[in-house]
Amino acid sequence: MKPTRWPRCLAVGDSALAVEFGDKIDEEINLQVRALAQVLAEEEIQGLGETVITYRSLLVHYDPWQWNYADLSSIVRERIKKTRHLPTVDSRLVEIPTLYGGVFGPDLETVAKYNALTVEEVIQFHSGVEYPVYMLGFTPGFPYLGGVPAAIATPRLETPRASVPAGSVGIAGQQTGIYPIESPGGWQIIGRTPLRLFDPHRIPPTLLAPGDRVRFVPIAPEELAHGS
Repeated sequence: MKPTRWPRCLAVGDSALAVEFGDKIDEEINLQVRALAQVLAEEEIQGLGETVITYRSLLVHYDPWQWNYADLSSIVRERIKKTRHLPTVDSRLVEIPTLYGGVFGPDLETVAKYNALTVEEVIQFHSGVEYPVYMLGFTPGFPYLGGVPAAIATPRLETPRASVPAGSVGIAGQQTGIYPIESPGGWQIIGRTPLRLFDPHRIPPTLLAPGDRVRFVPIAPEELAHGS
């Protein structure tokens, strides 16, 4: 079998195409995805719709009355060449105040036991690094954050919860994330933030965006009520 040549374009129905830059979670691959999204947005090509950033690919919606897959994929490949000359953009650092454990982090002790650590050590590991925001998905504004230290990586729950409160901070493997709204979910919940990650009346409605960086900041129980 021949090795896959990246990037590659794939048809997604008759009104979208996917541009894949790799097959793993990697910050450099995600940077290429975001760079292409930026180029397409800046050029405002007629007939192109929304682009959706994922870990390793960009989904490009288009008007099938104005474009066909073959022609548009050729245009997109030309735009990929432009991304190599984009200047490096400083990412925004967003601090997420988080109350760890207790009723707000019911799985914190499970994560500690799974990794043979104390609860305090789990908190130190989780809050001690910066996480890149790779993508938003699952629910509006849900940030997928990579780079959880291997020392606290923990599998998802075997049985997902029917309801996870908004603001819950969870771990799934070597990912961490924050539930913007109450929803079902199977991540290990280790804490909660008072910040509102999604507000349909705010511009933009999501607190975080792909390319941001996140640092979790432990807080005391009395601080949980002072969200924004």
